[in-house]
Amino acid sequence: MTAQASRQLALAAAAGLGLSLLSALPAGAHGVATGGLVAGASHPLLGLDHLLLLLGVGGAAALTGPSVLLVALAGALGGSLFGAFGGSLPAAEVLAALAVSALGVTLLMRQRQSSLLAVVLAAAVAIHAMLHGQEATGTAANLLGWWCGAGLASTAMVMASFLSLRQLGTSWTLRLAAGLGVAGGLLALAPLV
Repeated sequence: MTAQASRQLALAAAAGLGLSLLSALPAGAHGVATGGLVAGASHPLLGLDHLLLLLGVGGAAALTGPSVLLVALAGALGGSLFGAFGGSLPAAEVLAALAVSALGVTLLMRQRQSSLLAVVLAAAVAIHAMLHGQEATGTAANLLGWWCGAGLASTAMVMASFLSLRQLGTSWTLRLAAGLGVAGGLLALAPLV
């Protein structure tokens, strides 16, 4: 099989998987941030908005360099603390979905907007982390396990997407960015259906 055929097959498989996920999963998988390590580790894979955001974070790092991951980490810490201490935003679930779109669109504009990318990335991650901070209830052991599991799985997903996209090249990252722009909008509209 030629390299071109392999790429086309991978793109078709990714598009099919993406469409099946969009049709099968809820827009947001936010509920209660408790249940221990396994529950935390499964959230990045089962929460479609979370999964798409993590792919976008990896894409941002692939386009601009791994230092942008510090921006995402700062957004995650700030957002989770804001939510844990009672902070909230109106229509936060819709904002979380739209943040995925905003990140995708900003990645498409990457060459002229690197500071804008940092702001959008931090805000997108902070909104998602805020939702989890609001959900944080339960025993200290369950919370610690959930946060550790979610953190480890999120880190693994970001690193896998970063390394894969860096290897595949800019054109694949831009395809992902376009997909994020569309998918985030669909997720935002899903509650209306």
